[in-house]
Amino acid sequence: MGEAMARHAFALLLFAPLCLAGPEEACAWGDEGHRIIGRIALPLLTPQAKARVEALLAADPDTLTAPDFVSRTTWADRWRDSDRNTTKVRYMATQQWHFVDIELTKPDLADACAGFPSLPVGTPASAGPAQDCVLDKVQQFSTELADPNTSDAERILALKYLLHFTGDLHQPLHAADNHDRGGNDVLVLFGRHHVASKLHAYWDTAVVERIGRDEAAVAAEVTSTFGDRRAEWQQGQPSEWAQESFAAARDVAYALPTSTVPDEHGTPAYALDEAYGARAEATAREQLAKAGFRLARILNEALP
Repeated sequence: MGEAMARHAFALLLFAPLCLAGPEEACAWGDEGHRIIGRIALPLLTPQAKARVEALLAADPDTLTAPDFVSRTTWADRWRDSDRNTTKVRYMATQQWHFVDIELTKPDLADACAGFPSLPVGTPASAGPAQDCVLDKVQQFSTELADPNTSDAERILALKYLLHFTGDLHQPLHAADNHDRGGNDVLVLFGRHHVASKLHAYWDTAVVERIGRDEAAVAAEVTSTFGDRRAEWQQGQPSEWAQESFAAARDVAYALPTSTVPDEHGTPAYALDEAYGARAEATAREQLAKAGFRLARILNEALP
């Protein structure tokens, strides 16, 4: 077992099926959204890329998630949270990698990405600086996956991180911030809920559940709906995709009511009406499709 794999080959906690969401941040899209992205991408892989992906995953001894392609889309969250309540070594090393919080009041991509820190020569991306962003990590792991000189252990890690981080990059509130930790400090009410919850969590899970509960059916429907835009959406670079996600957050996620109402405990929260929900659902559909299409592109290019 290589050094990189050894760093990642054990975990201290067992996990429930749903992603753990603590006070610092929630998990982009939640498990369901990430798995939908995986289900969109997998059929779009070339036979050669699919064979190489399957070989890499088959060689991975890690048990934090099931070993299949779709399940591994949630691995990076599991890894980050595996010592979140204990030593926090893995948590502190990787938690910043899941987002690129571009401020609404000062949309500076470099500032949101800690100045684009360089990866020290000879340092694998999996051991890169903790103060980095999802944009950098998608680019670094894509380069590693394509490089024939990358060790097998690091290539496996690159694949697993890409399966997740490509999805994170497309969750609007993982690419935008309004001095509120990506919506984690904003409370909302929606549907039949009488107790306020975080805006970030709404975009992680509630909006995806609104699309549908059957992940395979949602993936198939989204792929069919946006199939004629796949070639268009597969163009561009991660920095442009981040800007698209930011725009979705600015124009839709943060398009909140002008005033709050009290929840059943008297806590002020923004009441999201059906019009907001419909806009959020339409945006989420597009972002899930873009993430799946672009993940397929990344893997096809890296593993030709």
